[in-house]
Amino acid sequence: MKLKADRRMAKLLLVIQNSELAILVKSMDFTLRQVRYFIAVAETGQISKAALRCNISQSSMTIALKGLEDALGTSLFNRHSKGLRLSDAGERFLRHAQQINGAARQAAEDMRERPDPLSGTLRIGVTDTISAYLMPSLRLALKRRFPDLELILSERERVDVEQAIADGVLDLGIVLVSNAALRDDIEGETLLRSARHLWVAPEHPLAGADSVTLEDVSRQDFLLLDMDEHVQTAQRYWERRGLKPSVIFQSKSIEGIRSMVALGIGVTILSDLVYRPWSLEGGRIVRRPVVDAVPTMDVGVIWSRSRGFPHNGHSLRDFLLATLRERRE
Repeated sequence: MKLKADRRMAKLLLVIQNSELAILVKSMDFTLRQVRYFIAVAETGQISKAALRCNISQSSMTIALKGLEDALGTSLFNRHSKGLRLSDAGERFLRHAQQINGAARQAAEDMRERPDPLSGTLRIGVTDTISAYLMPSLRLALKRRFPDLELILSERERVDVEQAIADGVLDLGIVLVSNAALRDDIEGETLLRSARHLWVAPEHPLAGADSVTLEDVSRQDFLLLDMDEHVQTAQRYWERRGLKPSVIFQSKSIEGIRSMVALGIGVTILSDLVYRPWSLEGGRIVRRPVVDAVPTMDVGVIWSRSRGFPHNGHSLRDFLLATLRERRE
């Protein structure tokens, strides 16, 4: 009798395990394209804006989202008069979606990488924004593509990078060329233009606004990042509109700014390049476009005009061009 009972229990456990596996498989039955569409809707809050960003029709976007919700077995958005807001399940899935999208991008980059015989030493100067948000992944990509090339990296102020290149101390600079001085002895090229958007907490009144102007932002408590000449850049575009932000906190820590935005303490305007939808504490941050002319943050390379691009490295230049342009949001 005990043997029969054990067999019945084993069969019951097998049925349960198979049911759980079926649920798991069903929950994974979605595509990378659906994940990317979901991220676009989560960040824009509207089907129309997300469809425009992804270059598809609104009906195709709606169908894709419905399929994703069916696959996951839950609603990811709550509908309201001005668009969509993430549900509790949607908030949880967004973090996974960002990781899935990032992993897929990295996998594609890995498959495209082929070692290049370029050798020697390359001395690169970078500013703090580049060092924090581009250099870790860029350095790894460079070493994979050019394994025989010795990289010497140096973080400096932008004007110091320019002078070091002119003096022959550095071969190449990766800087915010939108800040760069017009020097006769330095040549440069823009590789990436990163739009600046308003960052707010999901519950902030401007998060659901159809359009946001700098005048709207000027009436909010503003958090100002003091990093890589950002203060001077912000001052210029505010002054062009005859406005002044109500700055309640200025900091060199972007993580501090990010956390305060997520907590609803204030708002800020920053580049997509440094955007992340979560603060260190797990609070969420959403982006909204500003209809006034806010300049892009332009990343590029600079080198000595007299010495030319280092190593005459056309493959290096093309690689930097392709790699940095892939970072566009």
